[in-house]
Amino acid sequence: MGETEEKSPTGAQFEITRGTARAVITEIGAGLRAFEIGGVPYVETFDVDVAPPKGAGQVLLPWPNRTKAAQWVHDGEKQQLEVTEPARGNAIHGLTRRKEWTLVEHAESAITMEIDIEDEPGWPVPLGATVTYELAPRALTVTHEIRNAGTEPIGVGLGTHPYFRIGEVPTDELTLTVPATRVRPFDDANQLPYADEQDVEGTDYDLRAGRRLADLDLDTAFGGLALGEDGLHHHLLTHEDTTLDVWAGPDFRWVQVFTPADLVGRGRAVAIEPMTCPADALNSRTDLIELAPGESWEGSWGIRVY
Repeated sequence: MGETEEKSPTGAQFEITRGTARAVITEIGAGLRAFEIGGVPYVETFDVDVAPPKGAGQVLLPWPNRTKAAQWVHDGEKQQLEVTEPARGNAIHGLTRRKEWTLVEHAESAITMEIDIEDEPGWPVPLGATVTYELAPRALTVTHEIRNAGTEPIGVGLGTHPYFRIGEVPTDELTLTVPATRVRPFDDANQLPYADEQDVEGTDYDLRAGRRLADLDLDTAFGGLALGEDGLHHHLLTHEDTTLDVWAGPDFRWVQVFTPADLVGRGRAVAIEPMTCPADALNSRTDLIELAPGESWEGSWGIRVY
C-alpha cells in the first residue's frame, strides 16, 4: 500500500482574485491566510505547513475569545467544553478553527464554505454555518451565516482574527483609530474580564482620534462602538496617504485589538478582531445572538484599502 499524504495544518488552499486583488482561504478553519492588492500584503500571512500563529485569520465560532474554565450553563445544565487553553484552563475561540470546512462554491473572485457543529462536548445544540469571501478591486467582504439546526433556542457569538499590515511598513509606524467609547479591562493572568466596562474618556484606551501603535500595548476588548453614517463600524489603520479600513456590520458590537511582540518574524503585529460579543459571553450572556430553532443570523465585515 502507498503512503497516505499527511494534510497540512491548514488543509487545501483556495485562491480568489479580482483585478490585482488576491486572497487565499484555508480549508481547515476557513481562515484568511492572505489578502493583497497589486502584490502589496494587507494581512499577515504564514506558511501552510504550520498552524495559524496566534489564531491568525481564523473564524471564531460559536464564541470568540475565552470561556472561563471551559464551563457554562445552558437551560439550567452545566456544560463542560474541551479545555483548549490548558495554561489557563479556558476554552478559547470556539469549535471550528481546527475543523475541515466543506467547499460549497468557488468562483474566480468569491468562495463559500460551510460546516456543521454537532456532537461537540459542552455544546448541546447543533448549528450550521457558512462563510463567504468576496473580492472587489480594492476590498474584501466576508459574510457569515449561522443557523440553529436544533430543537431548542441557543445563544451564539462569532468573531474573526485577522492581523493587518500596510505592505512592509513596520507595525509601530501605523496609526490605529477605533470608534469605541467603552473598554472592558482584562486580567493578564487568565485573559478574562475582571471589571465592568469603563469609559475610555481620559484614558490610554481612547483611540477615537487615532494613536500610533508604537505607543500602545493591547490585548483589549473595546465596546460602545460608534456607527458611521453608512451604519457600519470603521476601525482604521493609516500610514501617510494609505488607509486600511476594517469595517463591520452593526451586530459586531465589539472589537478586540491585540498587539503581540512578534507573529511571523516581522516584529510587532496588530490584530483587529470584529466580534459580536466579548470574552466569556456564554456566561455573562452579553450581546449573544439568540437563535430560535430553525432561525438564522447573517452578518458581514470586510477590508477596504484606499
